[in-house]
Amino acid sequence: MQYTEEQIARANQTDLVSFLNEQGEQLVKSGREYRWKKHDSVTISGNRWYRHSQSKGGYPVDFVMEFYYATFPEAVKMLIGEEGEGRQKSCPAPSKDFRLPEKNKDNEMIVKYLTESRELEKNLVMEWIVRGDIYEEKKHHNVVFIGRDADGIPRYAHCRGTGEMKYRGDVAGSDKAFGFCHRGTDNQLFVFEAAIDLLSFIQLFPKDWKKRSYLSLGGVSSVALMTFLSERPQITSVFLCLDNDQAGNEACEKLAGEISEGYSVIRLKPSRKDWNEILCDKNTDRKKAIAETITIKVPEAEELVPMLCYEDIKQTSVEWLWFPYIPFGKLTIIQGNPGEGKTYFAMMLTAACTNRKLFPNMEDIEPFNVIYQTAEDGMGDTIKPRLIEAGADLSRVMVIDDTEEALTLSDDRIEKAVRQNRVRLVIIDPVQAFIGADVDMNRANEVRPVFRKLGMIAEKTGCAIVLIGHLNKSSGTQSTYRGLGSIDIMAAVRSLIFIGKVRKDPTTRVLIHEKSSLAPPGETMAFKLGDEEGFRWVGAYEISADELLDGKEGKATETKLERGRKLIRELLADKKEISIRELDEKAKEQGISGRTMRDVRSRMKNELEYQVNEKQENSIRLKE
Repeated sequence: MQYTEEQIARANQTDLVSFLNEQGEQLVKSGREYRWKKHDSVTISGNRWYRHSQSKGGYPVDFVMEFYYATFPEAVKMLIGEEGEGRQKSCPAPSKDFRLPEKNKDNEMIVKYLTESRELEKNLVMEWIVRGDIYEEKKHHNVVFIGRDADGIPRYAHCRGTGEMKYRGDVAGSDKAFGFCHRGTDNQLFVFEAAIDLLSFIQLFPKDWKKRSYLSLGGVSSVALMTFLSERPQITSVFLCLDNDQAGNEACEKLAGEISEGYSVIRLKPSRKDWNEILCDKNTDRKKAIAETITIKVPEAEELVPMLCYEDIKQTSVEWLWFPYIPFGKLTIIQGNPGEGKTYFAMMLTAACTNRKLFPNMEDIEPFNVIYQTAEDGMGDTIKPRLIEAGADLSRVMVIDDTEEALTLSDDRIEKAVRQNRVRLVIIDPVQAFIGADVDMNRANEVRPVFRKLGMIAEKTGCAIVLIGHLNKSSGTQSTYRGLGSIDIMAAVRSLIFIGKVRKDPTTRVLIHEKSSLAPPGETMAFKLGDEEGFRWVGAYEISADELLDGKEGKATETKLERGRKLIRELLADKKEISIRELDEKAKEQGISGRTMRDVRSRMKNELEYQVNEKQENSIRLKE
């Protein structure tokens, strides 16, 4: 059975410390990592491992394959305790006629044959015997080489005589699609005619051999090769290591033709007829075991993905139009029900940016150009009169002319207009009207690229883009899910603001900073709208977004600026003096930030006197 991507992912999330403890292995704590007593060069951390002696490591599946000699499916099963949920390709059951020959009580004769007649190292031979892929047959004392499928089930066996009679032959019922092999972890596969040549090659080139894959075809047929490639999608390079004779050379050409595009196919010719002859010939220079390397097939060069290295990226800080509510270079969305003050707020924001009609806590900024793009109100009879009422400098307020071609959020004219007119604020009211007729705003895959492009415009130009949005009618739903369209819209913006009406006082509107990805959320603020005095800020307010949208009542409270001013006056009463450091510490205890306290001191500059105390610290006191 093949395992699904989800099952493999879960296997690779296994905590290796817990896994090894379950296996009865001993681990030693070493800093933030663990060392495995059985292999003291191996360190474990979470689901990662590293073998320092061989400079390699990886995730749990690789770990089990490396240290428990498991096949890929066996490793996944050990880690999650589940059978595979599906097959990539149909795989028939082994033939009923296929039976492995009876094993001898020991492997003495085949070890002697392989090490003395074939010059293979005993450690290498014993490793394959321990794996169960080589053993001594009882009746004739032949060497049996086993070929297994991806699930580790024997499907093929080849016998080789160890006596004077050089018998060789496949066991009855063997499936040639599954040759004697080693399944490695990297992208290279080495292909041979016979199992002994495969082992000889490993001995000639032993460095990191377990990482690579090796396959014996049991001849020159391609069936085992095609099966192996189909089950090992990580293979990208195939090295054909068949005999250096006419049959081997012709077979390599044929095999290369059957291997599909996308693989590198390279022919490695042995300096003698085959790799075991090189091993057995004491006069052969083993450093020159490969007589010729021929590249038969190469995949088309893959186009390189443009990459950036964070080491080369210039570190920058966020600039603010109105801290912490509206950042420059990012997307902000202001949401609320129709008729509850979003547009009036946007008009006042425009006035603040064009004519210094500053908001609470807003730092003084040089007036700049603004694009106010609307689709719901008439420019001459509604927008312009409201801008005049708000006190905006109309010479700095612009709109993209879309009378001939409707403007959408994906329109290149937005970036061009921002650059050409040195605009630092774009207001789009409402966002739903500019999403585009061919975009379903309820589908994340359609919405995501639109807002990604808009966010890139904001970042490249340093312009703040404020989107005005309406709410849906799903009362009782969490506030962040009340915006029209996909939740991906909420994920794309860096700041989310709600504006709503207080039910018992329809002239009071509340601004709630619901999401802030770049700074702690700002205070909830209230402003008046619709009475004789017109738009004005009235201070802090205590209510959550969910409560406001559910029609619940909150209450007015002091702003942090007011609380900061009160704190300074309390601490400096009776001609007392306090260091700036102590003041900020006491303010922090009350949830007032250092930035807010700097703003408070700036606003109280005519009341405060600065000096240096005995500890050489900056301090303040009230002027007499």
